[in-house]
Amino acid sequence: MKIRSGLWLFVLLILAFGSTSCGNGVGNIDEVAVIETNYGNIVIEFMPDVAPKHVANFKKLARENFYVGTKFHKLVKISGKLIGIQGGDPNTINGDPSTWGLGQQGQTRVPAEFSKTLRHERGVISALRNDKDPDSATSQFLILTAPNPAWDGQYTIFARVIEGMNVVDLIGKAPTLGGGDRPLDPVVVKNVRLVNRGEVK
Repeated sequence: MKIRSGLWLFVLLILAFGSTSCGNGVGNIDEVAVIETNYGNIVIEFMPDVAPKHVANFKKLARENFYVGTKFHKLVKISGKLIGIQGGDPNTINGDPSTWGLGQQGQTRVPAEFSKTLRHERGVISALRNDKDPDSATSQFLILTAPNPAWDGQYTIFARVIEGMNVVDLIGKAPTLGGGDRPLDPVVVKNVRLVNRGEVK
């Protein structure tokens, strides 16, 4: 009888662990993403404890190869100062450049997961959304090259760069079309791989 009770307890523990680690779609907490671009690789780690829905959304899109062929299409500046590089819009694959940054109808929307403690600092990755709707994030994101405290508590932080900030900086310094915010030489995402942290070389 004791053996059966112990067996049931073991099964319950396994089920409980499985529901907490996989039930929210986040999966392996040691999983990181390698964003491969024609400028080099950027490795990011996720923050499922503060933004589980955004992390699950990014991972789902990565597994579906959604980001392959998209571009980092905008160097985001505030008052003339670069704060980050923007990517993740499917329109950038083969759409009219006038639609870049607008996203597409029918994309899965992710509700806001604003943090009261995390700050928009260099290396942070934040989900972009419609200014008037906090629950309108889809696939687009910004990798910050400089702090932007105005976004604290206003945009969802779901990841951070752990390797490749030199690549992010290189993209941020790219010559732009007509002196605007679009890189003259397209910055293309060749692949986004989800791997265990120990596999990153």
